[in-house]
Amino acid sequence: MVRINVTVDGVRHQDDVEPRMLLVHYLRNRLGLVGTPVGCDTSNCGACTVLVDNRSAKSCTLLAVQADGAEITTVEGLADGQWHPIQKAFHESHALQCGYCTPGMMLAAIDLLNRDPDPSEDEIRHGLEGNLCRCTGYQNIVQAVRSAALAMGAAQPQAAEQVRAEVAP
Repeated sequence: MVRINVTVDGVRHQDDVEPRMLLVHYLRNRLGLVGTPVGCDTSNCGACTVLVDNRSAKSCTLLAVQADGAEITTVEGLADGQWHPIQKAFHESHALQCGYCTPGMMLAAIDLLNRDPDPSEDEIRHGLEGNLCRCTGYQNIVQAVRSAALAMGAAQPQAAEQVRAEVAP
C-alpha cells in the first residue's frame, strides 16, 4: 500500500492505495464519485477524463499514486451551488444524449477554454478529438463549447491572445 494525498473537488483526501489502482477506480470506488465513468479502459474514448492540476487527463490510464499531491476536478466538482457555464451550455445546446461521454467532454472542454478562451470551431474539434461521442454527431458539442466560451466572458480577442502568450512554449 502507498499513501497518497489528493484534493478532489476541493476536499482533501489521504488514503492508502494499492500501487496498481487506477485513478478512475479510486474516484469511483473509494470516494464514491461515480460521475466519472469507466469507458474503454484503454484511453480511446475519453469518458473518464478529469482535470488534474487543471489539465485534462484520462483517469483510466493514470494510477492513483501518480496523482499524489494533485488537485483533481471531476464532473461532480464543477457546480458550486449553480451550474458551471459548460454544464449550462451543454444543456442548452442539447449537446448530450445518452450522457456517457458528457463528463469527459465537459472537462476536456474546460481544459481547452482555460488554454484558449476563444477557440475556433476547428480548434474546438481538435481540442476534443480524444473524446468520443456516439450519439450527437459533435455539432451540438462544438456549439456548447462556443457558448460556454462566451458565457465565461473570455471570448475577447485580447484575452485569447494573452492566454496563448502565457501558455506558448
